[in-house]
Amino acid sequence: MNMPDHKPNRLISEKSPYLLQHAHNPVDWYPWCEEAFSQARQLDRPVFLSVGYSTCHWCHVMAHESFEDQAVADLMNDAFVSIKVDREERPEIDQVYMAAAQMMTGRGGWPLTVIMTPDKKPFFAATYIPKTGRFGQMGMLELIPKIKDLWRNHQRELQSSADKITGYLLDAQAAEADAQGKEPDASILARGYEGLSSVFDPENGGFGSAPKFPTPHNILFLLHYWQRSEDRGALEMAEATLGAMRLGGLYDHVGYGFHRYSTDASWSTPHFEKMLYDQALLAMAYTEAHQATRKPEYSQTAREILEYVLRDMTSPEGGFFSAEDADSEGEEGRFYLWTSRELKELLDKEEFQLMIRLFDLHEEGNFEKGRNVLRLRSSIEDAAYVLKVTEKELRDRLEVIRLKLFHARQKRARPLRDDKILADWNGLMIAALSKAAQALDEPQYAAAARKAADFILTQMRPPGGGLFHIYKNGAGVQANLDDYAFMTWGLIELYETVFDPVYLREALKLSDFMLQHFWDGTSGGLFFSPDDGEALLVHRKEIYDGAVPSGNSVAMLNLLRLSHLTGDPLWSQRAMALLRSFANAADGPGHAMLLSALDYALGPVHDVAIVGDLHDGATDVLLRALRERFLPSKAVLLVNGDEVRSIALFTMEMAQVEGRATAYVCSGSNCHLPTTDPERMIELLEDRLQEDVQTRNDGPQKSCDYSAVERSKPQEKQKQQGGRNCDGDDNFHESDCSRDI
Repeated sequence: MNMPDHKPNRLISEKSPYLLQHAHNPVDWYPWCEEAFSQARQLDRPVFLSVGYSTCHWCHVMAHESFEDQAVADLMNDAFVSIKVDREERPEIDQVYMAAAQMMTGRGGWPLTVIMTPDKKPFFAATYIPKTGRFGQMGMLELIPKIKDLWRNHQRELQSSADKITGYLLDAQAAEADAQGKEPDASILARGYEGLSSVFDPENGGFGSAPKFPTPHNILFLLHYWQRSEDRGALEMAEATLGAMRLGGLYDHVGYGFHRYSTDASWSTPHFEKMLYDQALLAMAYTEAHQATRKPEYSQTAREILEYVLRDMTSPEGGFFSAEDADSEGEEGRFYLWTSRELKELLDKEEFQLMIRLFDLHEEGNFEKGRNVLRLRSSIEDAAYVLKVTEKELRDRLEVIRLKLFHARQKRARPLRDDKILADWNGLMIAALSKAAQALDEPQYAAAARKAADFILTQMRPPGGGLFHIYKNGAGVQANLDDYAFMTWGLIELYETVFDPVYLREALKLSDFMLQHFWDGTSGGLFFSPDDGEALLVHRKEIYDGAVPSGNSVAMLNLLRLSHLTGDPLWSQRAMALLRSFANAADGPGHAMLLSALDYALGPVHDVAIVGDLHDGATDVLLRALRERFLPSKAVLLVNGDEVRSIALFTMEMAQVEGRATAYVCSGSNCHLPTTDPERMIELLEDRLQEDVQTRNDGPQKSCDYSAVERSKPQEKQKQQGGRNCDGDDNFHESDCSRDI
């Protein structure tokens, strides 16, 4: 992609792999900086903004066709001041101009092309633009002279158009701010479920039509809604989607992990890039599905996803890399595809025949140029039944085949790996590893999560506190809301996995910093960029889920969980204020994470504080009993020292019963006497779970105050169990590089 025969442009000094890919273009690129806009004002030229990311296939296509082409570059250098932005490095810039593009054109995606005035007001937007016009679309060679002529001869009209578009963006933001919601209730969850049901694809699983994205946050909400309502339809939608994705070409059956999205409705043909956030969110979805159903195929998939991440996407320091490209050797998917001839040469006759029976292989290929995407025809369970072998025998045979293909594939040229480390996506992976460590009893996942968290907390912190967004040969770029929300999510999950109070305290610090610098004191909610960040056209607040969940929704869930873990109602008060800011939108499409946060808020939340030593066998028995069950609305605290007691003051009076690890359980507004018996602890939780189907929808959950429960004395052990009331405080549908051409 790079053009070493050209003199480097200004991007040569950047750290972003995407920007460095364009550092030898003949286009006179600037990074996003005031110098570029100052130059545009001085030369009286519009600004050409190109936004993309390193693993975007159509970004590569446009770069090769146009930005590496001297003729196009000469036109751009004569007409514009040109700026390149990595959307993963500067998501706040991408958000503003993507919103403008959607407003102007009705669609969005990457590469994003915006032409604007020197004062940053857009008047033209598009996604991919070919070098020369085709299919009714103007090409770069025609567009650039036209824009130059308009700017020279009709600049006043362009300025007026840019002013109007900016006004519309500001009006839309103001309208969202004014739309204060009513007090939310469980009816919003039902409407959200109905909304997902209306776009569910019963034939193929998933939501909507082609191109089809995984959106694992939809799955998480459906699992939580099923647990609340016992509506089998919610579980069936979740399982149908998880099963179809795992069988299809979206999944890498040789090296594991999921590709970015499917170009068709049946999950058959992927767009081959792999993103860290997809691996994290899908690992969470399969882990929770395993807890909910106890089906081994879900735990196996979660393990395989994490094997891929730990093998191929982990830095020596412990942080996780961002993505792997779709392209290698100049072709999309080349690394992942197989010809029949290649398979025949690698496998013996019996193995090849088994592949033919199990996978949708064709002699002429099921993809381009005679190559095949590997995709299973049916589940392994069904295939074993038809072949009259045990499921274990079939899996063992397939593993022998997989390893042959894996080792052969390792000799191919690999796709580009984007090795920058992003705080927000790392937070998601820390959460995923922590959840899997608990549910699957895998200490290696906990160790990897801890190492990543320690790296970010030590290497990605500015002197004044808070976080940096990106690490690539050093940390930099001011962090955004997602960085704080997702890292806090990861730290809470990590605390509930390893019970090191350092991580709980860091989660509290990050949340406090977030509220200080991102909270909208006028209308509520959290801005995407901080109060001391760069002044952009619009100070946006996002509640819609895209490829990743909304930062506002994740922050709300974090605040609720911190309230339960610390016993401090101030956290839940801010969470409910945040929810009311967006309640009017909560039941619409694209709000699955907000619905999951609301589900937690409505409660009842199962609060468990265990007084014991993490390395004590009795403590481990209590924790294992909790972790093997699907309890999405719970908060677990290990009372194992003064630091925890200082964070959660309600634990000050908690003590062990007869010197044994002891569980203090509250469910909803009912707190029980402590118990050392894991079966009794689970009985208390499961009794309440049965009641929850009828009672859970009554209203927002109050934070539990454990101090209301008197400590059991050994002589009280035989007393009949009682309880006391607790006191407490009251889409953008991401089209990625797919686009309409």
